[in-house]
Amino acid sequence: MMSTLSWLRRGISEIFPDQPDSSSADENLVQRLAQSDRPLRIKLGIDPTGADIHLGHSIPMRKLRSFQDAGHTAVLIIGDFTARIGDPTGKSEVRRQLTEDEVRANAQTYLNQVRPILDFDTPGRLEIRYNSEWLSSLDLSKILQLLATTTVGQMLAKEGFSERYDKGDPIYLHEFLYPLMQGYDSVAVEADVELGGTDQKFNIAIGRDLQRHFSLRPQFGLLVPILLGTDGVQKMSKSLGNYVALSEDALTMYSKLEKTPDTLLKSYFELLTDVPLDQLPENPREAQKLLALTIVTQYRGEAAAKHAQQDAIALVQGNTTQADTVPEFSLASVQFPAKLFFLVSASGLCKSSSDARRQLQGGAVKLDGEKVDDVDLTFETPESLIGKVLQLGKNKFVRFIA
Repeated sequence: MMSTLSWLRRGISEIFPDQPDSSSADENLVQRLAQSDRPLRIKLGIDPTGADIHLGHSIPMRKLRSFQDAGHTAVLIIGDFTARIGDPTGKSEVRRQLTEDEVRANAQTYLNQVRPILDFDTPGRLEIRYNSEWLSSLDLSKILQLLATTTVGQMLAKEGFSERYDKGDPIYLHEFLYPLMQGYDSVAVEADVELGGTDQKFNIAIGRDLQRHFSLRPQFGLLVPILLGTDGVQKMSKSLGNYVALSEDALTMYSKLEKTPDTLLKSYFELLTDVPLDQLPENPREAQKLLALTIVTQYRGEAAAKHAQQDAIALVQGNTTQADTVPEFSLASVQFPAKLFFLVSASGLCKSSSDARRQLQGGAVKLDGEKVDDVDLTFETPESLIGKVLQLGKNKFVRFIA
């Protein structure tokens, strides 16, 4: 029982019980795991509201894989229906509703990105379900039945709703439906356990209560921490620029992770790797390199990770010609003469030309290891750039090719 509890507990902030008044959630869950005559159904829902998954999203996925390895069934729910509403959790304003085509395209990229994490091959270990299977067919009587299970007061107690209500900001009725629909997912797939971030506790509890309402055995909830970003201050987010995307090339991923703040090293190892915490290097620099190598290996393979490590060292030393895993940018479509700030933007290192100008003025741009801050620097022909490495900050690189 202790060994089971140990792997269950790694990377978990809270295990909350199948019964609201129970005080021994850990032991009750271990008991259900031990006594069940069938694999438990472990639910994780993801709403494909964007194209990329970052390391913060990987935490519940990794816990889902732990359950797979223990013989249980991962039920990965693609929220193609709920994504059209958008989870209001933690949002201070209404979210834009996505089209079906946007959701479908995002869902496919999500599945491609989580393949290195989950077991897609062992029979019975993974179910991929789309919640439009059951939510799109709900009639008005069923929706009214769902609405009757929860009070307005309960909804307003949810973080985000309460803040908007106090400020007098609008809350639309369709947003109240989101927790109920996510909860109904647990009814539809008969989940035994639901995984989610600590910000999902309200929604997971709604699922537990709905299961009880529909005479099903209620689920347990396993909450994982919200990962701090590479800045060590705010939660990992693409919009904040402090993220490591699962889709990034090995060099970019390695370069970001080897600069992880010392204060985050232990939590990153615990949440993002299987490295025993009592075996971490005492030297923070060695720990950073081990973290980067371990995580890149998980997603890109050992050879690519080691190659990225070698190239990262070469780039720091200014040996750009030795770094052959740098992403490439073709100059074939660029109209010359071309200003450097345009190339910084066109290559994808910056979101816009105005941002590229600011980065140049701030001294964040290097060309073949040499800092460049002249916003008017112009290249007459592509030949003078081919083979050179353009660098933004410490982690972003491209090599110019014909």
